[in-house]
Amino acid sequence: MEIERVLAAIAVSDLGKAKEWYEVLFGRPADAEPMAGLAEWRGAGGVVQLVADRRRAGGSLVTLQVPDARRALDELAARGGPSVEPDDTTSDIVVFTTLTDPDGNAITVVQVREGAAV
Repeated sequence: MEIERVLAAIAVSDLGKAKEWYEVLFGRPADAEPMAGLAEWRGAGGVVQLVADRRRAGGSLVTLQVPDARRALDELAARGGPSVEPDDTTSDIVVFTTLTDPDGNAITVVQVREGAAV
């Protein structure tokens, strides 16, 4: 199977409320709302979609790999997001922190340590 792009879908109960939270996370409004109940942010590595689905809301897990976790989290806090520190003691391979959106979906921000093989 040849894969051209990966889309990560996050189920949310209230699309409007979720969009506000993810606008702070990503530092910008959604790139597209291609249909009712769907908003998406596009990046170099793929697409993150919010999908209005009350039944599944709160069970999604998404990992966002960034070049510098501390800088990304500082920028998030400066935009009004949560102020959190990355965990740099649990893993010899990555530095990370997990945030939760209003529905309880887990969004992990991860940085691969320099020289680590992944």
